[in-house]
Amino acid sequence: MAGISVDISGAEGFYSEEMFDEEIRNAQKSLDKLVSHTGEGREFTGWVDLPARYDKDEFERIKQAAARISQDHDALVVIGIGGSYLGARAAIEFLGHSFRNTVAATRPNMPEIFFVGNQISATYMADLIEVLKERDFAINVISKSGTTTEPAIAFRLLKNLLEKKFGVEGAASRIYATTDREKGALKTMADKCGYETFVVPDDIGGRYSVMTAVGLLPIAVSGADIDTLMLGAQTGMNHSVHEKGAHNPALKYAAMRNIFYKKGKTVELFANYEPACHYIAEWWKQLYGESEGKENKGLFPASVDLTTDLHSMGQYIQDGQRIMFETVLNVEHGRHTVRIPKEENDLDGLNYLANKTMGFVNGSAMRGTALAHVDGGVPNIRINIPDMSEMTLGMLFYFFEIACGVSGYMLGVNPFDQPGVESYKKNMFALLGKPGYEELTAELTARLGRAQ
Repeated sequence: MAGISVDISGAEGFYSEEMFDEEIRNAQKSLDKLVSHTGEGREFTGWVDLPARYDKDEFERIKQAAARISQDHDALVVIGIGGSYLGARAAIEFLGHSFRNTVAATRPNMPEIFFVGNQISATYMADLIEVLKERDFAINVISKSGTTTEPAIAFRLLKNLLEKKFGVEGAASRIYATTDREKGALKTMADKCGYETFVVPDDIGGRYSVMTAVGLLPIAVSGADIDTLMLGAQTGMNHSVHEKGAHNPALKYAAMRNIFYKKGKTVELFANYEPACHYIAEWWKQLYGESEGKENKGLFPASVDLTTDLHSMGQYIQDGQRIMFETVLNVEHGRHTVRIPKEENDLDGLNYLANKTMGFVNGSAMRGTALAHVDGGVPNIRINIPDMSEMTLGMLFYFFEIACGVSGYMLGVNPFDQPGVESYKKNMFALLGKPGYEELTAELTARLGRAQ
């Protein structure tokens, strides 16, 4: 079966074989530490062997709940932020119809899926409430604590809407909570109100949680085959854990990232040529940014959608500061074949492409762009995936997660904490007047007053 491969031919001339061999050895040591759960942050490495030990009973309950939601409701609202949101959205958009909600409105047992709780926009919330007033919707609220500001506000508002539409008991039957196994505000509320609950594992951080109930319930509601998705993750685990050295694509990717970082390339530009991969890039940015960006270290993860952004960011990539390298996600076989027709008058000059496929044109654009960027001083890594299936996506999720853990250890940081995230929260709570933050409220108010 075709798997994931990493092509580094676009990086030739930017590194030596000796450097590559050294970094592969370092990557292998980091992988051994990760797999043996002996590295820093080991208490959050439960995702490493999750595909081999996941809770089969909960997995079946997830499928049963997804079937009920699909049969009984017009829409599912997924409430979550960061790792409680990005993985599911990435999977749904990668695997589904490009215009899924439009199609869902015309098909039975295919609920529309909306995402909220990932920002604090009154405009977005008001517009969503307007849409949901006409729908029988269910909620999947995802939060380990239940007190994270963005999803907590969204849940309070939409729970209120459900209760007005269907009553307290009717609302409770439409709410599914993915939260801590035993404690926290959301777990307490779920037990009190009778929501069906699923578990956010204690040993898996949010950005590594897509293959738990955090991601699997909304993915299953979308109609995707989560059995095959999990099989893909198992396959990815087998390859990533057992293949050694440069034969392991995840180690090869981690080694190249570290080489570029040491050579002064401080930005990794993730490029895709399929719109369905946009949220794969968003998920990837959180995974790597939150895992490596600490102690004044780490590559800055950025992304572009190509060829779209070649008409906006292309100039900078080609001729701007030489601080970046490019990681290209290449889908070898798309879901559809579309051929370009021939026209008698050829006014647009495209008859030279007549009978060629859009996939051929897109692939030619990818290869030509990569060569131009290399010539301009931007080396590239190409990650090849065979198709846009559940099997491939399961492998891809695991590939990026294991490479991220390895990269973090190679960088010398704990890839499984996020101490910097708390700074903005403290300031926000103080400015909102949250009890217990009075001294900081006074300090920040004074600072802001001086700045005006």
